[in-house]
Amino acid sequence: MLGRVSCFAGSGPAPTYSMAPSTMARIGSIDERFQSYNIEMVEVTGGRFWKPYASKAEATPAASKQPSSNQPAGMDPGLYQYRQPINLANPRLRKLAAALGPAYLRVSGTWANTTYFQNSDEPAPAAPPKGFNGVLTRQQWKGVVDFSHAANAEIVTSFAVSPGTRDSAGVWTPEQARQFLDYTKSAGGHIAAAEYMNEPNIAELGGAPKGYSAADYGRDVAAFRAFAKQAAPDMIFLGPGSAGEGTLMTPSSMHTLSSADLFTATGPVFDAVSYHSYGGVSSRCSTFGAASTTTAAAALSDEWLARPDKIEGFYGGIRDRFEPGKPLWLTETAQTACGGDRWASTFLDTFRYLNQLGILARRGVQVHMHNTLAASDYALLDENTYEPRPNYWAALLWRKLMGTVVLDPGAVSAQNLHVYAQCLRDHPGGVALLVINADQNSAQTLGVPTASERYTLTAQELQSTHVQLNGVELQLGAGDAMPDLKGTATRAGQTTFAPASITFLAIPKARNASCK
Repeated sequence: MLGRVSCFAGSGPAPTYSMAPSTMARIGSIDERFQSYNIEMVEVTGGRFWKPYASKAEATPAASKQPSSNQPAGMDPGLYQYRQPINLANPRLRKLAAALGPAYLRVSGTWANTTYFQNSDEPAPAAPPKGFNGVLTRQQWKGVVDFSHAANAEIVTSFAVSPGTRDSAGVWTPEQARQFLDYTKSAGGHIAAAEYMNEPNIAELGGAPKGYSAADYGRDVAAFRAFAKQAAPDMIFLGPGSAGEGTLMTPSSMHTLSSADLFTATGPVFDAVSYHSYGGVSSRCSTFGAASTTTAAAALSDEWLARPDKIEGFYGGIRDRFEPGKPLWLTETAQTACGGDRWASTFLDTFRYLNQLGILARRGVQVHMHNTLAASDYALLDENTYEPRPNYWAALLWRKLMGTVVLDPGAVSAQNLHVYAQCLRDHPGGVALLVINADQNSAQTLGVPTASERYTLTAQELQSTHVQLNGVELQLGAGDAMPDLKGTATRAGQTTFAPASITFLAIPKARNASCK
């Protein structure tokens, strides 16, 4: 059990490293909406999504094993659970999302590839039209548009690519996409950015025609780009949005395409290069192979925390080869794919969450979209109550303190200690440090020559769904009042970080020239 006092100033062992906030050099910048999130298309329409571990069994064991058109092809039906469409008008959900704004809201996912847009005010039919697996109604999409305004979140999406969108020769046609874009505009919405489809490197799993090839993708992207330039000229064209490369995430039995082949087929057509990043798959998908999964025991290891860097290195290298100079967007990520592990909802995953934000900001990734806001075990919010989980509170602190200019904190090579620096939000000249001590047994000490405000996250147990800020549990108040995220005044000098703790240090008087 961790002690309630988690960070001390002016005492402790001699600092191994000294910080120099006033002279930290600028190394890049990120989008103002860098920290963003996903609401899956299947949440909007209703359907079978990853079944939370804590959920009760469905009506009968046999029913849960019945295949459904509204799930990825070839996957075990028992991994999924039907959920009603998400209530995007829920006041708590809107309030908590707005606190993370401005952000991007991505409504996409595997299910979006096969979703029919019903361009009428009639209720959804009992079964989707031929060639589709789900139906999105006008009312449901209007709910997304209204939510985006309430949450200060620009919409990012993708389009249907299943057989129902294709002509007799199997070529993608834009009619569904045209109706979708036209209605979005008429409903007062705006799609800021879009991928043609979700995860084209595993296209068949996502509902593309059987045998779908890189050449097919190149042909379809050419048609989509010509359409999008005419129908939505200000929409950022993202792509390809591949997943699973750079790690051992996809089983050898799964038909996959390489991103290199996809880029070769399309040529340099994207405004920004997008990719998905999961360090592995959850225990739900253990059939992918042991090398694809992880364990709670490994959650604080340097190897696990470095996986986002490894994956970015792969996709960044592909970008440099085929689309040099284009921005890099991470449009889907979480603890693990397939809904997250049991501990994805606990403080244990907050180390990965914030370390990943720090790493990718330093690497120049412009946008980071967490999957999901409020569905399954890896969500920022509990899907039934919308109660914040530890990663939500971490996201809120990042939003409060970390600005868009990324700084070089200097060499800090201590094992299990991870340090990131950015300009302090809304404080010209100020600097914010993120210090992650992933060592469960030993404190770590840094020399900080300027007074700061300390915000330290800890938990009584690492696999707790409750988190403390400077020793006080974070929770919503009466009427869903947000807690006051106050720092603790910390004088200049040695600052010691307790085992298994995460600390933001706000240094408003750093006088860093790069932050003015």
